[in-house]
Amino acid sequence: MKAATTTVIEVSDLQVAYTEDAPPVLDGVTLAIDAGDVACIVGGSGCGKSTLLKTVIGLVPPRTGRVQLLGQPLHELEEEARDALLQRVGVMFQYGAMLGSLTVGENISLPLQMHSTLSAELIEDVVATWLERVGLAGTADKMPSELSGGMRKRAALARAMVLEPEILFCDEPGAGLDPNTAAGIDRLLLSLNHTQGTTVVVITHELLSIERLDGRLVMLENGRVTYDGTATDARHSSRDDLALFFHPQ
Repeated sequence: MKAATTTVIEVSDLQVAYTEDAPPVLDGVTLAIDAGDVACIVGGSGCGKSTLLKTVIGLVPPRTGRVQLLGQPLHELEEEARDALLQRVGVMFQYGAMLGSLTVGENISLPLQMHSTLSAELIEDVVATWLERVGLAGTADKMPSELSGGMRKRAALARAMVLEPEILFCDEPGAGLDPNTAAGIDRLLLSLNHTQGTTVVVITHELLSIERLDGRLVMLENGRVTYDGTATDARHSSRDDLALFFHPQ
């Protein structure tokens, strides 16, 4: 008998706008992502995919609708409960968002210093372990400016995972990287999904990345979900919008 799946992200009839009188950026978005999924959120520029990410991690409040994150109503929680919930979520931002005045090791250790009671020695060990896992062993004392773009993305991934979150959100992880480096980031994401069971949600427009991750695909257009299914089915669909996305030529 197949084990029941657990929904870890549930978005219901979500409408989001940045000002009271502005037209909605998201308009009636409904979707559910299960534990252990690898999901890509795709769509053209301005379709609302980054706004969806910001709303699901609590940075933008919804105008109407609801976000259930790990079974809890994110935007209805008091600040302390919301902070505790978001510690179970990791975010890898598009450009890494590393603090330039701190070393790589100090950047990665920040979540542990803020949200754990580990000793300095144990924190150092955890940071070293994650740097090794992302292929950056020996870089703890380097400054972010000394790293290449791909290395900064790997360091940002280590920081996002250092608290071992149940869900990892990645905003354009392959943006600005050469094909080999982008493929390496995708392999790391799949490894985290396979070895730790981390639910991975990726905002992307990179076709090669979508094919490598080969999981769930959610397409947005004009603030609405226009496709929700497997990437394989979408790639072979005869629908005009999907065919144009996967075969723009």
